[in-house]
Amino acid sequence: MGIIRYIKEEIEVIRERDPAIKSGVEVLLYPSFKVILHYRLAHKLYLSGHYFLARWISQRAARKTGIEIHPGATIGKGFFIDHGSGVIIGETAIVGDNVTLYQGVTLGGTGKERGKRHPTLKDNVMVSAGAKILGSFTIGENSKIGAGSVVLEEVPPNCTVVGVPGRIVKQDNIKIPRSDMDQIHLPDPVLNDLSQLRKENMELRERLSRLEEKLDKGEEQ
Repeated sequence: MGIIRYIKEEIEVIRERDPAIKSGVEVLLYPSFKVILHYRLAHKLYLSGHYFLARWISQRAARKTGIEIHPGATIGKGFFIDHGSGVIIGETAIVGDNVTLYQGVTLGGTGKERGKRHPTLKDNVMVSAGAKILGSFTIGENSKIGAGSVVLEEVPPNCTVVGVPGRIVKQDNIKIPRSDMDQIHLPDPVLNDLSQLRKENMELRERLSRLEEKLDKGEEQ
């Protein structure tokens, strides 16, 4: 009964977060559903010291779904991966409850650390498509990581992070000064910086044009 109840819970998680679902049966086709079931089994084996068998199960799931979750990772309840292709979760990653990841997300290490090498995501974190979180630091509760961002340092709770490298642009629903652009509900500091550069470039062009006019008048006299 425990397994049946768990499967029902996973089905409800996917139906709740994906509006494309029309029936519960469709959930059985989802890579997220398949990989999380494989992960739960592999994680139990890993904790029992059956490392080879745990990795064998996780690698089979990775080949079938395109999602690679190391059996040593710790993942809470209500976990959901939308689409999923290209998602990688490292061995020492810790993922809290009700976390959502989109395709192409990496919870990885920097290659320089030992022991705890991968990030910790607290409850209710959302990581958008293509984002990379690299290192053994914490992403606080209720935070959102924008698409394509590369996060390399700690993020407090209730923050929105975008850009490469990732920058906090909103905290506790208050925009951070100098990052006031909103692109599809996520401020974009990179676009903001580009806009500032364009403005400065136009000002320099105007100043140069005025100097050239003065020089031309001086030569005529």
